[in-house]
Order: sequence, then structure tokens, then C-alpha cells
Amino acid sequence: MGSSHWIRRMGATGPGDIRMVCFPHAGGSSTFFAGLARALAPDVEVLGVQYPGRQDRHREQPVEDIPRMAEAVHEELGALLSDGRPCAFFGHSMGALVAFEAALLLRGGQPSKDLTRLFVSGRAAPLAGPRPGDLLSGDKELLTELHRLGGVGKDVLGDPELVSMIMPAVRADYRALATYGMTPGAALDCPVTVLTGEADPIVSPEEAAQWQGLTSAATEMRVFPGGHFYLQDQVQQVAAAVRESLLAS
Repeated sequence: MGSSHWIRRMGATGPGDIRMVCFPHAGGSSTFFAGLARALAPDVEVLGVQYPGRQDRHREQPVEDIPRMAEAVHEELGALLSDGRPCAFFGHSMGALVAFEAALLLRGGQPSKDLTRLFVSGRAAPLAGPRPGDLLSGDKELLTELHRLGGVGKDVLGDPELVSMIMPAVRADYRALATYGMTPGAALDCPVTVLTGEADPIVSPEEAAQWQGLTSAATEMRVFPGGHFYLQDQVQQVAAAVRESLLAS
């Protein structure tokens, strides 16, 4: 892979027979998927999307629009897909919406032969628009919500410098969530795997299952112990499920 602005090769991965592009949650970065990348190596090459406004892109202005994020990633995918190797997308929480929009762009009105499977994690299907938690705006509210979900620890909350570093990206991501609306009738033709934590406070299994209405292909659902960030404690189990689904594609 050549130089890329939005996409990072995770250090633990090898070339793999298949690649998987991972889209992080609101306030998150590509390194959220480092454990999953290690667990899937060397069979799957994991690439992480790095949104602007965080880590090595912290000096850049965050993007406050989910379709624009998807368009930026899509623009860089041409070179990645040129070798003909199968590719899957994996999006967690907000990243599930960005991955869905990027998959629609990749489809481009034609059968999405370049996309083997879409994994959507920790997010209700976007049929009903923003959820109440997407509409938070005050910094204190946002930090409280992220802490409740398990995305921000007490060590971060107690460090004003760290808080000031992460808040521009967090604000932008929540503005993107609050204004996102799926194009009516939008649908894919690739298989979809829905992953969720059994105790996730923001998405029920019933809401997660509604993703099946957004593809003409098969949909499967995997439920894991844990809450919204179940992936942090269930890396090996998730990796096994991902590998099994990819082999079935």
C-alpha cells in the first residue's frame, strides 16, 4: 500500500488473503482495532481508517459529516482494491454508518463485487435516524456519555489537557451523528454481519437486527458478552467470528 491520508496499515498484520478496512467509533482512532488486527494476523490484513482531528492527524480540522468521511475513504480505496484481493469493511458504532456509506459508494450502482462483506458493530440500523444520545452537544454531556459507554476512562476525565485534546474530534463526530440521515431506499448487495454486545445500553438486538433490511444478500447476527465496547474484552472471540464469516463469503 502506498501513501494514504485516511487509511493506516495496522502494524501487526501481514499481507493476508483478504483485507479488512476498519472504521472507528465517535472520538475513536484507527488504533482501536490494534488488538483485532493482531488476532486476525496473518490471514487477514487489517487497515484502520484514521479520521482527521486525532493522533497523527490532530492538527487537522475534524469532519462533521458522515457521507463526507465516507467519500474521503472511498477516494483512497481505488489503489487498495486494484490488486483484486477480496476486501471487507468493519465499522464500530459511528464507524458502522461511515462503513455503510463507503460501501454504498463502492457499489456505485453496480454489484459490489469488490466488497466481500460488511461488518456492522454496536450500532442500530440507520432506519430511524439519530438516536437520543447522538443529539448531545455540551462537553460535559458528551464526556459523561462516552464514560458511560466505556469509551473514556476516569484517567482521561481527570486530565484537563487530555480532555482538551480529544474534545474537538468528539464534538465533530457527534455533530456528524446528529445530522446524518440515510438516503431513502439505499441498500447493498453484499452479505452483512451484525455484531453487538448483549448489554449494550444504546442498541438492542432487535434494533441491530434491522440491518437485514439494508442488503439484498444474507444477514447474520453475532451477540457477545459485554456492553458497547464489548470488542475490548472479546477480541479473540470477535476475531474468530470475523474469520468464520469471511471464509463463508
